[in-house]
Amino acid sequence: MEPTQELVDDIYRERVRRARRTPPAVKALDGPQLFEMACRITRSGIRSQFPDADAERVESILAERLALRQRLEERK
Repeated sequence: MEPTQELVDDIYRERVRRARRTPPAVKALDGPQLFEMACRITRSGIRSQFPDADAERVESILAERLALRQRLEERK
């Protein structure tokens, strides 16, 4: 069963209300937490792509990908 548009809208509004109630100090921590979560997911993908890579190599590949992302962002 698909959710109704009314339910989708209600959920969205509640998420906005919750975000507005969140103290700034908590919001400031969200960025680093999201970044770390993205790095964990990326490391998992690297391990799948390179199953023989040791932890040091995984970190090296992650650093390369982050550097590439930075260079691409700087071009904008």
